[in-house]
This record gives sequence, structure tokens and C-alpha cells, in this order.
Amino acid sequence: MAAPQILETHRSSNFSSVHRRRHKPNRKEIHLQAQWMTAEVKVKLVVNGILSVLAAFTLLRLLPYQFLQQEKLKEVRTQVQETERRVGKLRKDFSRSFDPHQVKQVMQENSPLIDPNQRQIYWK
Repeated sequence: MAAPQILETHRSSNFSSVHRRRHKPNRKEIHLQAQWMTAEVKVKLVVNGILSVLAAFTLLRLLPYQFLQQEKLKEVRTQVQETERRVGKLRKDFSRSFDPHQVKQVMQENSPLIDPNQRQIYWK
């Protein structure tokens, strides 16, 4: 990996032109740059490692909560199915209550009175 070169600028006395001369870094500067880059990479690795461990730990702690929520969802779905069955039955009874052909039968079911054409049987 080539080290970046430092440019030095010098102006001439009339300020109209700028002369650029490349500054060649010496070994000490190259060594310091390499040390800084190494330190930066190490710090990034450590920080990313810590973040990865924290993320894994958090996911492990969330798993039981997720399983609990799935169980609750199953329970709610079961209750919804039971309620839908009950609603279907009640709708049938409701429509039957307003059917003119079955009014007499519904009244008999819901009332203790009996039809005059019927006889009540008493068991001893």
C-alpha cells in the first residue's frame, strides 16, 4: 500500500504562479502512518466485535418473548374460530326467528305455553 504523498506549495515573489514540489515522506513518517492505520483497524475490529456480541446476546434474550407471543397468537386464533362458530349459530337462529313459516315453532320453544291442539303429558 503506497503512503499518500504530501504536497508543499511555494509561491514566487510575484504571486502569479504557484510552484508545487512533492514532499517525499521519510521512513519515520511512513512507519507512524502504518502504526496509526493498524491501530485504527484494531479499534474498528474491537468495536464491531463488541457490537456483534451485544446483538447476538439481545437476540437470544428476545427468543423466549417471541415464543410466548406465538403461543398467545395461537390462543387468540383458537378463540376467534370458536367465536366465529358461535356467531354462525346465532345468525342461523336469528334468521329462523324472523322466518314466517317457523314463527309458531320458535314461540313454542321460547314460551312455557303450549298449542291448544296439543296435550301435555305428565309422567308419574
